[in-house]
Amino acid sequence: MQKKLNLTEFNSDTLALVRQIIKRYPEGRQKSALLPVLHIAQAENNGWLSAETMDYVASLLDLQPIEVYEVASFYSMFNLQAVGNCVIEVCQTGPCWLNGAEELLAHFEKRLGIKPGETTPDGRFTLKTVECLAACGNAPVIQVGTEYHENLTPQKADVLLDKWQEENKISHTNPYLL
Repeated sequence: MQKKLNLTEFNSDTLALVRQIIKRYPEGRQKSALLPVLHIAQAENNGWLSAETMDYVASLLDLQPIEVYEVASFYSMFNLQAVGNCVIEVCQTGPCWLNGAEELLAHFEKRLGIKPGETTPDGRFTLKTVECLAACGNAPVIQVGTEYHENLTPQKADVLLDKWQEENKISHTNPYLL
């Protein structure tokens, strides 16, 4: 299992980036930078937000910690527990479910030996279900990091899983440094 981190400080380059993002917003409106700063914090903390990490973000933005917790717990794109290197998010809304997402999810569960919200014992994969990924016309769809995979079948999913295992896929990179 990968090491659980508790980010309590950004390195100087990341802190400069965060300050640049905060400057985009008018004085007193630094809360507007919360989403991008949470994305950065999550990427810097191996793909998840610990309470200590969220407290650090709150201090940078001069917010109450509860304001950060509320946002981080609302959006499925933020992980509040440690995750594997490769986070597989399966859309669970109507169009995807009608087009095979339920079968696809069952296939991932069987192949990986985990249920949604769990991580494989080796720390490589985490499986999640999420709300609409906005690709209804190409359902079922999954998201891994910034990549979407559409019109999936269990067979196509196997090809992706084999590739990710071979590459030791890491899906929680900092989108602001791409």
